[in-house]
Amino acid sequence: MLKIRNPRLAGMAAMLVAVAAFAVLDACLKLLAAHYPAPQVAALRGLVSLPLVVVWSLLAGGAAQLIRIRWGLQLLRGALSVVMMISFSFGLRTLGLAEAYAIFFVAPLFVTLLSVLVLGERVVQQQWWAVALGFVGVLIALNPRDGGLVSLAGLAILAAALTYALTAVLVRIIGRTDTTHSMMFWLIASMALGSLLLALPSWLPIRTQDWLLLAAIAVFGTIAQYFITVAFQRAPAATVAPLEYTALGWGILIDLTVWGRAPAMRMLVGAGFVIAAGLLLPRHERRSPRDH
Repeated sequence: MLKIRNPRLAGMAAMLVAVAAFAVLDACLKLLAAHYPAPQVAALRGLVSLPLVVVWSLLAGGAAQLIRIRWGLQLLRGALSVVMMISFSFGLRTLGLAEAYAIFFVAPLFVTLLSVLVLGERVVQQQWWAVALGFVGVLIALNPRDGGLVSLAGLAILAAALTYALTAVLVRIIGRTDTTHSMMFWLIASMALGSLLLALPSWLPIRTQDWLLLAAIAVFGTIAQYFITVAFQRAPAATVAPLEYTALGWGILIDLTVWGRAPAMRMLVGAGFVIAAGLLLPRHERRSPRDH
């Protein structure tokens, strides 16, 4: 529990802890992705987290709130989470963490587009310019190497960002009626069970040395989820959300120390464009006229 008295500072500190925990989690997933198929990595990610989520959900709200839900939307969100996790795991198999983050940072821009198409929300002209700037950054980060095609790994991370954005939009719809605990439970349960079904035909035995990685995924996944919840509870979203971009720094550090991999200049330039776009979106959103 954070002891910072200022709620805004406490929220910012919580977000920084959450981002660091997610970076460690993703590093563990990348280590697993080198030895197991992407569906199995996604299944393991969900399975090791499921027991903790079940206990937390039952203690917080009881079993009744887990079944009084909008089943269709919850299952759709769960299916999207399976695609997202498998795509992200596939991308991590060959991309560095920093490179994957540079592409995945486009997710808020997808959310903006989908908010218009699905939720009918208004977007001002400046926000459209921010979206365009972000996509230019993604094109730079995905720049074909040696005149070849864009890598499948990069496209997989892009697909993960799109499906993540779709789940974010669904949360804004489901959250009108369903509890936070039910949404968290069914997200992890769907990810675990759905990925498991896809992984079973090519399931590989878990190596002894990888059980420590799985334990780390469970622990750091729980830490990350707790602190990101605290962050948005303590401080305004516009204050803490930009701190998610500190993941790029963690990605570069982990890439260098674990894999000896330095970031490419084109990736850093592309990430800069995407981050700038992500920072512009909430600023213009606060200034845009409100619907009556």
